[in-house]
Amino acid sequence: MITHPDKIAAALKGALPGSQSHYKMLPPGRVLNPAPEDQGKVKPSSVLLLLFRDVDGLKVCLIKRPVYMKHHAGQIALPGGRNEANESASETALRETYEEIGIPRDKIRLLGTLSSFYVEVSRFQITPFVGWMDTNPEFILCPDEVEKTILFPIEAFKPPHSTIELKTLTGLMQVPCVKYDGEIIWGATAMILSEFYDLINKN
Repeated sequence: MITHPDKIAAALKGALPGSQSHYKMLPPGRVLNPAPEDQGKVKPSSVLLLLFRDVDGLKVCLIKRPVYMKHHAGQIALPGGRNEANESASETALRETYEEIGIPRDKIRLLGTLSSFYVEVSRFQITPFVGWMDTNPEFILCPDEVEKTILFPIEAFKPPHSTIELKTLTGLMQVPCVKYDGEIIWGATAMILSEFYDLINKN
C-alpha cells in the first residue's frame, strides 16, 4: 500500500481505476453518467478526501451528515458541496472543508484528483480531491452540516465488502457497503474510497 504523500501524488497523475472501482460499490440500478436529457440539470460539486498518518496507519477524515439535511441525510460523507459561481473545483473542496470541519486550506496539501462521477439521485457531478495533512487534524464542526467526524483507516476498506438493506430515496435496496465503528459507509463515499483504495494498492 502506498502511504507517502509524494507517492500518492504521483499515482494520482497516472491512470486512475475510475469506473472499475466505482462499480464495486455502486447501488443497484444507479448510473455513473447523466442521461442526455439530464445534462442541463447536473450540479457540479467537489469533495475532499483528507488524509493524515498516525501510529495506526493512513486515515481519512469522514463526516456524518445530520438527519435533517436535504441531501444525503444521516449518511457518512466527505467534506464538500456544490461549486459556487467564479469558484474552481479545488476552491470548493477547500472552502467546504473549512466551513464544515474547520481545517484551513493552509494546513492542506492538495495531492491531486480522483475520477469524477455522477450521482443520479441528487444530480451532483462529484470531483473528489485528495489532500494531505502533516499533523493530526483538530476539528471545529459546523453543527448544521456535520454531526460528527470519523477517522477512518484506509486499511479497513479491504475486501470483501458487506451488503445491507437500506431505505433510500428510491425505496428499499440491497447496497454494497463497509461497516466501521457502528456506521455504514455506502453510496458515493464508498465509491470514492473504493477508487482510492484500489489506486494505492495496485502495485
